[in-house]
Amino acid sequence: MNKFGKFIVKARHAILIISILLLIPAAIGYLNTRVNYDLLYYLPDGIDTMTGQDIMMDEFNSGAFSIVMVDKMDDKDVATLISKMKKVDHVSNVLWYDSFEKAGIPKSMLPDDVYKAFNKDTSTIMMVIFDDTSSGDGTMEAITKLRTIAKDQCYISGISAIVTDTKALVEQEMFIYVCIAALVSILVLSLLMDSFLIPIFFMLSIGMAIVYNLGSNFVVGEISYITKALAAVLQLGVTMDYSIFLWHSYEEQLEKYPEDNKKAMAEAITATISSVVSSSITTVAGFVALCFMSFTLGLDLGIVMAKGVILGVISCVTILPSFILLFDKAIQKTKHRQLLPDFKRLPVFITKHYKAFFIIFLVLLVPAIYGQSNAKVYYDLTLSLPENLKSVTAQNKIAKEYDLGSANMILVSSKTSAKDVKSLLNDVNDVDGVQVAMGMESFLDGSVPDDFIPEDLKSALKSDKHEMLVFMSEYKTGSDEANAQCNKIEKIIKKYDKTGMLVGEAACTRDLIKITNKDFATVSFVSIFVIFIIIAIVFKSISLPVILVSAIEFAIFINMGIPYYTGATLPFIASIVIGTIQLGATVDYAILMTNRYKQERSSGKERKLAAKDALQATMKSIIVSACTFFGATFGVGAYSSIDMISSLCLLMARGAVISMVVVLCVLPALFIIFDKLIVKGSYKFLATK
Repeated sequence: MNKFGKFIVKARHAILIISILLLIPAAIGYLNTRVNYDLLYYLPDGIDTMTGQDIMMDEFNSGAFSIVMVDKMDDKDVATLISKMKKVDHVSNVLWYDSFEKAGIPKSMLPDDVYKAFNKDTSTIMMVIFDDTSSGDGTMEAITKLRTIAKDQCYISGISAIVTDTKALVEQEMFIYVCIAALVSILVLSLLMDSFLIPIFFMLSIGMAIVYNLGSNFVVGEISYITKALAAVLQLGVTMDYSIFLWHSYEEQLEKYPEDNKKAMAEAITATISSVVSSSITTVAGFVALCFMSFTLGLDLGIVMAKGVILGVISCVTILPSFILLFDKAIQKTKHRQLLPDFKRLPVFITKHYKAFFIIFLVLLVPAIYGQSNAKVYYDLTLSLPENLKSVTAQNKIAKEYDLGSANMILVSSKTSAKDVKSLLNDVNDVDGVQVAMGMESFLDGSVPDDFIPEDLKSALKSDKHEMLVFMSEYKTGSDEANAQCNKIEKIIKKYDKTGMLVGEAACTRDLIKITNKDFATVSFVSIFVIFIIIAIVFKSISLPVILVSAIEFAIFINMGIPYYTGATLPFIASIVIGTIQLGATVDYAILMTNRYKQERSSGKERKLAAKDALQATMKSIIVSACTFFGATFGVGAYSSIDMISSLCLLMARGAVISMVVVLCVLPALFIIFDKLIVKGSYKFLATK
């Protein structure tokens, strides 16, 4: 590794030139990476709801639909508006009363439940069908155009409208996220470290790694908006440690070689690279665990972040040393006294009262686990967005005036008899919470010849292979009532057609709940198992992994349990990914202290003294690292108006602080109490180097 360090020092100018030039293709890749704003898209292929959506697209030219409410407009003007809507690119059809009138059914002859489902005192609703997917660029463009045509008299709801508004909001806030994270991190580092200038070079080298990472996503094709929003902030937070390690090592080597900063840097790289690589492995493992989710958003985030950590390591041992050497004189001139104390008394206090900290650990463990297990989560995507957004306003207004929670489709084989279809619809209408269920059979009743049915109505509701039925529910998507309703309707469908499918936002959300609940257990197991194995290999121990993982999991339980006791409701994705991210990102604190504890014990010190010295030696680095992670994520969490992003960032910020406190206060107690177990369960733990 010494040769590698010397090579980096020698090639520092070339490294900087190449790294700057690489920003150009990376930026181009970033700008050309598509972003997916529909979280339901990440449901696994093969389930009925996703298969049904493919059928809708292939056979009905219906990749998405929106319920649109038109207020204070007479029928003539509504008909004119619909005519304009149909001309908008990617609008394949608009279903309203005139569709039935063309079939020979006057509005006055419509069944009462159908009339009430579509009409109120001063308003009417219609279904706008799009030929692109719910998150497709074509659908979002169409939504924007429809809003322009109808102006304030038109309210467009549904997942596509939500996706459109989410995209606009993320694009508006994204740059500010990065700026906040960078500026807060620079401020924290400037105060906690011994130079005002070095944090800027930390940011430059990490920033380059972030651009490389986001630019390389072009190869993947597209990423989710959650990944796009969090990747830069999260990569900054979890890779900052490596820069801090290198800088501290460089300062130590400068004391040995005060007149030769190049030799000092070469030695610093050699000393740092092994610890940085070993430290990053656990972080990468945490993100890789997300790839085992059936809900493929985890795969999306996991790949991008694992790639980001690797690029962060490379940047730390190549670009950062080059910057430091080039601007070494300027950095040295901006050095100042660190605000952090030497922490001589605190380690003594913690190790002296280790029994008390262990008791606190035991007392808090049960309520933490209980809180984490019972924390409430939400799946309704509208709850993640500000109430003043057009899609949210529309959703709330339609829900209030029409008592409409969601509109969903049923797909049955076109070979299903009209009699069975009618019976199916009658059974669905009898299900609690269903306002109305309808299809062509609901209106025709055999009195209108098939040839008289308008082609747009026929093509919208029936293909050669399938017939589409629609039902409207008063239950809100993601609620227990909506999920139970979907289950009942699904049983009814299978009664008449074993190949029949339930399609729509409510059904997709129900599947999302089932899948993510399973994913939580899977991801937790994989992340703990993989990190357990890594720690076991690194320390050649079967006892240390148990202690280290237990400490960090305890911190995770506290973090995820707090919302239960405060009455907060979290977005569903938080309960899945936070534990894994917190484990992977903060277990480094525990590894750093464990490694030092092993050194102190191997030097012949007894357990309490070794714990005290290990704590004193690592406390400052752990605090700086945790505070930086906190600063980078808390600022974004406090600013973001998207609760999905805000909650994730605030949880990560709080998790970093809690992990820091647990590692500094509880882990030394575990070392002291279980020292015999550590020694017996480790290979040559006390061997002198």
